[in-house]
Formats: sequence, structure tokens, C-alpha cells
Amino acid sequence: MSLPDLLPVPPFTHPVRGEVRLPGSKSLTNRALLLAALGRAPVRLEGALFSDDTALMAAALRTLGITVTADASRGTVHVEGQHRAFTASAGDEPVHLFVGLAGTAARFLTAYCATAPRGVYRIDGVPQMRKRPMRPLIEALRALGVPVRCLGEEGFFPLEVHGGGLGSGAVDLDPSESSQLLSALLMIAPRAAGEIAIRLTGSVRWTFVDMTLRLMAEFGVHTGVTPGTEQFVLKPAAYAPPAVYLVEPDATAASYFQALPRVVGGSLHLPGLRPPGAGLQGDSAFAEVMARVDAADPVRGRVEDFHEISDTFLTLAAIAPLLRGPTRITGIAHTRKQETDRVAGMAAELRRLGQEVIEEEDALTITPRPLRSGQTIETYGDHRFAMSFGILGSHNLHGDGRPWLTLRDPGCCAKTFPHFFELLDTLRQSSSRTS
Repeated sequence: MSLPDLLPVPPFTHPVRGEVRLPGSKSLTNRALLLAALGRAPVRLEGALFSDDTALMAAALRTLGITVTADASRGTVHVEGQHRAFTASAGDEPVHLFVGLAGTAARFLTAYCATAPRGVYRIDGVPQMRKRPMRPLIEALRALGVPVRCLGEEGFFPLEVHGGGLGSGAVDLDPSESSQLLSALLMIAPRAAGEIAIRLTGSVRWTFVDMTLRLMAEFGVHTGVTPGTEQFVLKPAAYAPPAVYLVEPDATAASYFQALPRVVGGSLHLPGLRPPGAGLQGDSAFAEVMARVDAADPVRGRVEDFHEISDTFLTLAAIAPLLRGPTRITGIAHTRKQETDRVAGMAAELRRLGQEVIEEEDALTITPRPLRSGQTIETYGDHRFAMSFGILGSHNLHGDGRPWLTLRDPGCCAKTFPHFFELLDTLRQSSSRTS
């Protein structure tokens, strides 16, 4: 489905009905691709996500010499030929890897190239990617004997990783700006020359790190690291991946369809989605947030800490104008350094819609006011803005199905959910027919 630059969102005129088959998890797909590359045997990923972020990761692995065969119609990705990794580099001529705006691909590939026995690997992305934090991972790799050269501003892309292998020793790492910095180091640590002792010097979102540790175990490496510890040692080990790995449906993407019935009425079935605590994804806890929404006091409102599930905070913030009482969202300071400053961006767009918003460094407080019609929402090139406000725009504000909210650049959702608006449109039409 080709999307225009400006998309008026058609509201639902009837309660939503049916089921939504979610795409595979982006976080799990890109982690599984890296772990498959670190192994030695062929791996088939089933239920994998096909999106811009995962395509960038797969393309980079191919550039590095690994065979990655994708079949979008079947949702499968085959990874093999790992013994050919890093054989394409000739002398000092760098191998160029492009990571776009994919944070997982950027951090994971930088770490992966640090395990190269030879070669020079130049990694870069779009201008916005050059603002995303990399310094803690760069400094940790340097402490382990890997030459990393920043080609622009120190601590950011573009950068060069020089092969020679990952050494051993003690490193400090501050993962407070992104848990991906720690996850990247954890996944390559078994390929080091000796033990790596890691000391954390900042807070971390353990839900995503726990996902990494549990996925590593499923690929044959049990680290013994307990989430919540500040110091731990990882020993060299060999990955023994399963021949077939089933990727869970994306719990972050599920948040939009868990919120949709609250906006338009009705109910949805999300087959395959793991309940909170049953799968690898911490974002499954958003279901519990939605369960608390209507239980909140209509005067005092609700307070939700999103530190561990911050990718879903935009979903709740976008529908806050429709909830009873104020909504206070905390634990989100680190999202200022993601695809865009998500805290400031959400505050600006909600104010555009007439809402009362108090913005703090680590929090937003949203007090509902009458929604202002005829506004164009800026998405900032951020997929989660496009999808969150797509859900809000599904609200039948005028009662007659007239669009009242327009999205700029809705196609940015291709980063993780290319067919989001097509799916939303299908649900709207089918709900009208069955009501």
C-alpha cells in the first residue's frame, strides 16, 4: 500500500471486530540475525519481521559475506555460510555498511565487526542516526583492544571498526541512554579471546537486556548473568543455534491494537501474542497498562512508569485525550535520544490538538481538553508517532466518519510495520460490514 505524504486518517464508525496477525518482533528478529551470524550452523528464522530495520540488518550481513535468504511471503529468513564472514575485506580498503535509522542494526553490527579477524568496516546511517548515542559501546570495544575510529564527532557515527579480534579484560559501560549498547556487547562477548568483566556505571532497562540474555540461551550460550546485577563476567563460548527459531509476534506493535478498542469500541483478538511474563518481550506489559486505564480515578487520573517499556509510551500518550482525568507518564528521559526527541515531540503534537501538557525531563502530564480538529500531526520521521496518532485519528470525533486528523509522512512506519495503515483500513472496513 503506497501512502501519500499527507494522510487524513478515516475514523471508525463502528466498533472494531476481528483479529490482527501481528508482524514478528523487530527486537527479536535483529537479535536472532546477529546470533545466527555468530554461530556456525545454518539457522531458519520463522515468523521474522520484514521491515526497513530488519532489511538493513540482513543486507549488512550479506555485505560481510554471510548468506541471508529471505522469503517475505513465508515469513522466513535462512542464515548460513557463517564461515565466510569478514572474508570480503581486502587489505585496508574499508567495507561500507549502511544502517539507516535502525538503532539495533547500528549497535549490533558495530559490535559484530569488532569480532572480525581482519579488515576495516565503515558504518554509517542517515543524518538522524548520527545523533544517536554510541560512545559507551565504542569505549568498551576500545578497552577490549578493538581500534574504533570516529570519522565525525567523537562518540557518534560514522565510524570505522578495525578487525583483529575481540580481546579480554574489564570494561565499564553506561547503558542508561540505550540498553542496546549493553545487549550488543553481551552478544559478542562469547567470541572474545578470554573473559570479559563488565561493570555497569548507569541504569539500564533490564527488560530488553533480559530478552537478549534469554535469546542467547536459546542459541546455546548460558551466561549466568542475573538481571539487576551491576557487575558480571562472561566467558568465551560457542553458539549452538537451533536449526529453526520461531520469532514471537511484536509486543510493541501489539500496543496499538490493544489501545484501538479503547478508542473506537469493540474488541480484537491478537493470535500468537504472549501474555505478560510468558514470552521474551517486556513490552507485553502494556496489556496491563491498558487494563488499568479505566480503573483510574476520573479526577486524579493515572500515573504509569514506562522506564522498562518506553517504546509503548507514545501509544498511551496519544490516546490520553480520550481518557478520564489526567495521565502522567514517567521514566521516559532516555527516549529523547531515540529516532527523535519523543518527549518533546509528543508534547508539541498533543498541544497542537488542544491538550494541556506539562513536559518535564523524564515525564509528561496530559490533561484532556476538547480535541482540536483539522490539524496535521508531524511524525518527525518516527514510526511510533505515525502509528500512535493513527490510532487516535481512528476516533470518530465528529460522529459522522469525517477525518479530523492528518498525518505527515505516514510511510515512516515502514521502519518496523510497513503494512500498519493497510491493516488499520482493513479493520475499519470489516468492522463496518459486520456491525
